[in-house]
Amino acid sequence: MAGPLSHLRVLDLSRVLAGPWAAQNLADLGAEVIKIERPGAGDDTRGWGPPWMKDAQGKDTGESAYFLSVNRNKKSVTLDIAKPEGQQIARELADRCQVLIENYKVGTLKKYGLGYEELTASNPSLIYCSVTGFGQDGPYAPRPGYDFVFQGMGGLMSITGERDGQPGAGPQKVGIAITDVLTGMYASVAILAAITHRERTGQGQYIDAALLDTMVAFNANQIVSYFCSGKIPVRWGNAHPQVVPYEVFPTADGHIILAIGNDGQFERFCEVAGAAALAQEPRFKTMSQRIIHRGELIPLIAEIMRTRSKREWIGQLEAATVPCGPINNMKEVFEDPQVRHRKLRVDMPHPLGGVAPVVASPLRLSETPVEYRIAPPTLGQHNEEILQGLLGRSAADLKRLKDAGIV
Repeated sequence: MAGPLSHLRVLDLSRVLAGPWAAQNLADLGAEVIKIERPGAGDDTRGWGPPWMKDAQGKDTGESAYFLSVNRNKKSVTLDIAKPEGQQIARELADRCQVLIENYKVGTLKKYGLGYEELTASNPSLIYCSVTGFGQDGPYAPRPGYDFVFQGMGGLMSITGERDGQPGAGPQKVGIAITDVLTGMYASVAILAAITHRERTGQGQYIDAALLDTMVAFNANQIVSYFCSGKIPVRWGNAHPQVVPYEVFPTADGHIILAIGNDGQFERFCEVAGAAALAQEPRFKTMSQRIIHRGELIPLIAEIMRTRSKREWIGQLEAATVPCGPINNMKEVFEDPQVRHRKLRVDMPHPLGGVAPVVASPLRLSETPVEYRIAPPTLGQHNEEILQGLLGRSAADLKRLKDAGIV
């Protein structure tokens, strides 16, 4: 069955992560996504290796793992939009698309005649999504920006990292470019809402997606707590300000997460731990008392946790319905029985030979499931299909455009 967005064509003028993430979501849901890339170079992330994908003989292909992670189900067309004829081809493509995604600096595409006003003059129902660091207006709008900067500016790093006074204290960033990924997700939601609006009214619209806005929104539960209390949130490391014990503990052979959210769970933990009396002590009997006496309780639990292996603890605690879990590295993630059952690794046959290993979409729809149709494309792989098949250019014209460095 065709995907729920199989009636849509998307022009993807974005690169790196946030925009491509949004475009891949649409592609996974069935949209035809045409990814525009610079001739000879392509998306910046094509060069962000090693590691590289391996071919059938186990040799490096030159296709970066980073690029593979966010560009499946897309068609690659090379086009130099800095040249007038490249701009004309981009306009022709935009006229045949329902959605456009771009992440150029503010005003760049307008300079090329590819801004929202210019393209909607001939395609008024176009949904045009711009992804930038700071948005289309405001004093910072012209600035470039990267995830690391926004994790700091948006407040996330102020609450991430070990507590003051503890070894290794200080702000830390999250280990992935979370601002880009979240902005891609928010952009996907906005585009889907705009599609619904257009299908009711025939009207397109402009979407202004900013990484700074996203990071501030992501911190909403901490921010609203600050609004209500006037107290600035601080770093808690792996602990939780209102739930105890709720952190990482070393065992005899590694670390596990203990996440006890209520008094009943704490009592069952103490029974498993052979310390039932601990749950009856007035200092620890209720959550509010455990919060007050955190400094006394946590060392006691830490000492107990070191007496057994992480496998022993997890097996015994799970049997007692006490929330806990391992801290897996990426190899261990894909050895987990639940991850295997959910088929979260997908191997897609690649035109360079071998397979492109990708992570499955978490979008699970019963009637229109995600399909893995096209491996992350090689640079310009679909030039002929799109320029000749969709735009009607001749083979001779295509050769001329290639010789001129336009495609």
